[in-house]
Order: sequence, then C-alpha cells, then structure tokens
Amino acid sequence: MPASRTRHLRSVAAALALTVAAPATAASATTAASTATGLREVMFVGNNWDGTADVIRSSGDFAKIGRVDVIPDKAQRMAEINADPIKWIYFTAIRNGVGEGHDQFADDMYSTPDGRSVVVSRPSFADVVSIDLATGKINWRFPVAGYRADHMAVSPDGTRVAVSASTANTVHVLDIATGRQLGSFATGDKPHENIFTKDGKYLWNMSIGDVNTSLDDPGWDWTKGDRHITVVDATTYKQVKVIDMRQRLDAIGLKNFSDAVRPAVFSPDESKLYFQVSFFNGFLEYDVAADRITRVKTLPKNPATSEDRTTWVNDSRHHGLSMNPEGTKLCVAGTMDDYATVVDRATLQEGPLVTASKPYWATVSGDGKDCVISESGADQVTAIDFATGEKVTSVPVGDHPQRVRVGHVQADWTGPSGN
Repeated sequence: MPASRTRHLRSVAAALALTVAAPATAASATTAASTATGLREVMFVGNNWDGTADVIRSSGDFAKIGRVDVIPDKAQRMAEINADPIKWIYFTAIRNGVGEGHDQFADDMYSTPDGRSVVVSRPSFADVVSIDLATGKINWRFPVAGYRADHMAVSPDGTRVAVSASTANTVHVLDIATGRQLGSFATGDKPHENIFTKDGKYLWNMSIGDVNTSLDDPGWDWTKGDRHITVVDATTYKQVKVIDMRQRLDAIGLKNFSDAVRPAVFSPDESKLYFQVSFFNGFLEYDVAADRITRVKTLPKNPATSEDRTTWVNDSRHHGLSMNPEGTKLCVAGTMDDYATVVDRATLQEGPLVTASKPYWATVSGDGKDCVISESGADQVTAIDFATGEKVTSVPVGDHPQRVRVGHVQADWTGPSGN
C-alpha cells in the first residue's frame, strides 16, 4: 500500500477516535429549548402495543402529565394494509413475530426543539409521523423503505432524526420539522440502534440481524445475517468505518458470543463504548481508539429464567443500557431476568438487583440522578437512584412501554385538545 494511502487511513482512524462522543439524548438535543420561555422538560414513554405515548415529569415523582394517541390515522393505515397483500403479510408477520402477538405502534419518539410536536416511529405501519401536541393531529408522515420502522436518534441540535428501516437495511435521516429526507445510508442486516456523536459529525448504526428465527444455538449464529456497526458522516451520510464485533469477540476467545450489538452508550470522555449483545446477561466495554474489547461484565442470571434461548424475546436476554452524566455508573435492564441494576463503571461491581417485569429500556432522568427503566411486563416505568442503586418509585403507563426519551412540551400542556 502506498505510504500516502496508509497515512490517510491512519488519519481517518485518529479522527474517529477523537470525535466519538456520548450519545445525544433528547435532553442534550434540546438544551437550548430547555432554557426558552414557556417550555417544560418531560419524559415521553412509548406504549408500543396500544399506540400511545404517556408524558410524565422528567424527574422527582415522575407523575403523569398527559397522553398522546400516536395512531390517530389507524383506520386509514389499516385500509391501505388490507388492500395490499404484501403489506398485509408483513403487518401480520410483525404481529406474530417481534410483536409477540401484538401490533407495534410506538417504538421510538423525540420531541421537536420547540416542544410543539413529537416524532414517532411506528413499526407496524412502517413509517415515522410528527404529531402536533396541541391538537393530536399529524403534521407529516414519512413511509420508510421496506415494511418496518425501528429505533431512532435525534441530532444534538434537535433538527434531524434518524430512523432504522429494519427490513430494508437502511437508515433514513429526516428534517424533524418537515419530514423531508436529508439522506440515507445502507447498513448491515436489520438496523436497530442509532447514535449521533455529541458534536453531530458522525452517526453510528448497530445492525442486529434476524432475531425471530429459532436457530438460537451458538452453532447456528452464522445464520442470523450480516451484523456490524456502520459509522457514517452525518453531513454526507457516506460510510466512514465498519466495525465487525465478530472479529473483536473472537480475538478475546468469545467465539460463542453473538455479535449482534443491541443498546449501547458512549462514555463522557468519548473513549469507550458499552454495549449489550443478543443472548448475553451482561455487557461489554469497547476501546474506540484501540479498536478492541477491553472488559466483559457478566451479570447474575435469574434462576427462574428458562435456559431455552428460543423463549427469550427477540434474542434478547438483557436489553437496555444507560450511563449517568458523570460517567461513573451504568444502569442495565436485565430484560429476561426480570431485574435492573446499577453498575459501578470503574469496578464493574453491580448494586442491588431491583425486581422488574421484563424491563425493556433504560434511560437517564432529566436531573441525571435516576435511571428510568420501562417495565414492559408490568405496564409501568420505574426510577432507580444512581447513587444507591435502590428503587425510587414506579408510575403506571400504557400497554407494553418500551422506549423512554427526555423531551419538552409547552409549559401548560396537559394533553392534545382532542383527547
């Protein structure tokens, strides 16, 4: 290889190492908005199976403020699906597969910087919609490529939203105000998690492959598809780097581990990525600059959890990971083991195992003091104190809460006028 080419590749690697940053949360994306007059910081809880989003306080007692119907156009969408045999097949497959017998209407959501709308990805309708929080009406709708919409991410300035089109192996990036597509890029099989870097320059996507087959034994892992992390330039949407965790796992002797990267979070100093993988009760630490896995944390198994992998929802064992603002504590949702726990980042020692019913996500409260998990099996969200690892409170929400995001509404908002 020519010396100039070698130097160029080293420069790209160095740039990536320096620019990887903590994932943009809804709170960081709307920092400017939070100081604007007339806005209130809240948490949006997506109730996937009943097609609503509960809005609760972002800290303190996490009391409920209002509720948004995220499928006001359900009749129209169902008419389109019933008129198209292919769409109907995929709609039914989602219900009987990842939906566990239910339709998926609210996967992910972010509010706009002005607190007037919420943008929601709707898996069963294969789209993203913006809903006016004052009226409950749809501002715009973007049908994704293929037949299912999944996880999203919002840019640090709150102006762009990225959404995974899971059956098309594509990520769309949209203008959050208009729904106009600004760009798109190809991914591995079944794109899932998306993370913008803190400076907004890069976008990371994690593909998880086929999670609905019964070929869950490690010997059949190769059948799950092409799974890797795709890093793109967030301006041009051109691929900058591909990270195949299969190679990194094999290098440290973890050949039986899945390489399907699930929820992930970056450290505040931009040097480490913590991530969960399919079937594993725990998480791994990846050194970005060194490009290698540096630590593995195995968390306790629940003796009541079946060891039959085919019974674990969508190949998950643990699904949900967040970090406190100081970067000293991680919060882990032990989905199939029915608990959540706070882990000391320096020692990787876990705290108390807080009983929870199929916790599906973990995020950080608006004031940074608590980890908030969605208990999809109990239809509630639960706050856990980062400092003590103990449960603070639980708040009832709708059917099968999954994603929880910090955002904003107008200060006097209590729900759309039509509700």
